[in-house]
Amino acid sequence: MVDPLPEMSTEQSDPRFSQIDRLPTEQIARLMNAADAAVPVAVAVAIPAISAAIDAIANQMAAGGRLLYVGAGTSGRLAVLDASECPPTFGTDPSLVQGIIAGGPDALTRSVEGAEDDADAGAATMAELEVGPLDSVVGISASGRAPFVLGAVTEAGRRGALTVGLSCNSDSPLSAASAHAIEVVVGAEVVTGSTRLKAGTAQKLVLNMISTISMVRLGRTYGNRMIEVSAMNSKLADRAARMVGDITGADLDTARKALDEAGGQAKVAVVMIQHGLDAGGARARLEEHGERLGDALEKVNGT
Repeated sequence: MVDPLPEMSTEQSDPRFSQIDRLPTEQIARLMNAADAAVPVAVAVAIPAISAAIDAIANQMAAGGRLLYVGAGTSGRLAVLDASECPPTFGTDPSLVQGIIAGGPDALTRSVEGAEDDADAGAATMAELEVGPLDSVVGISASGRAPFVLGAVTEAGRRGALTVGLSCNSDSPLSAASAHAIEVVVGAEVVTGSTRLKAGTAQKLVLNMISTISMVRLGRTYGNRMIEVSAMNSKLADRAARMVGDITGADLDTARKALDEAGGQAKVAVVMIQHGLDAGGARARLEEHGERLGDALEKVNGT
């Protein structure tokens, strides 16, 4: 059996970087910066595939499904990072977007030997999470061949879930196993095979798009504002007050008072001010309009 690893673009050695151990620090930094500049270009090539996957994911989530990221090593850490930012940014329940890393939480800070190679563990994780037809599972693997990720995506597909494969090589096994294949081919790394570099950056950029645009599609922003943010600390309270004031035209004192009465929920405070409602009435108004602030405000502005 021929080992495909040496043939993959992420495993190639770039001669431009073959003498970096002999170069001054600034020259190495400039080389790395130039290499990184190619990453957004590679992501741009994949935007049609990324967009199709996001639309499918948003439709699943609108019907009540979860978004589950699955990765190993750097890919798994990026998965957990992106998922963990959704509750504070978009006000989601922590169960809605989840990051799963091979080897479990211990693997976030240290290597867990053999975890990446356990396809059965990946499949078992999908069973433990009771993945079903409404869920979306995004497998993340720079090589596109991590067994844990392949096992998870294959089992998720068997259970009827929407499957997406994000890799940095062409024609990978992960792409073949997924309903939506996203391949961001960034080429050889500055340090040969160190896919935490360009490949990791590419994966982060794509995950930013998947989570952010899905939440926009679900109405969890108002324009480009984080309207679902809860004022749980002083920084967020100040940000929320300014946002409420900007949207409604109210002064900061009025915005802060409404936020206090709304329990720190910015979009509730906006509806309170715009419609002269108390917090309960504002929440009812939002529920009536599917929790979409824009729809609720348009309906009233048109009356």
